[in-house]
Amino acid sequence: MRLYITVILLVVLLVTAFIFGSQNNQLITLNYMIAKTEISVAAAVSLFTSIGFFLGLLAVMLFKLLKIIKPKNSK
Repeated sequence: MRLYITVILLVVLLVTAFIFGSQNNQLITLNYMIAKTEISVAAAVSLFTSIGFFLGLLAVMLFKLLKIIKPKNSK
């Protein structure tokens, strides 16, 4: 049941982010250390939402892996 609630909440947040981004077609300038680019707000929201999702997923997977490995080492 917890998995279903989590998935539904995740989908609602992603849909909200993409709807927000699609309603804003203005261009913004992103300054990187080496480059500078202009992209739409929709592309920026999509890009940063996706990056945040994958970084969060990676962190959760790392903590779960450490939780599995730690009890094996303590015996």
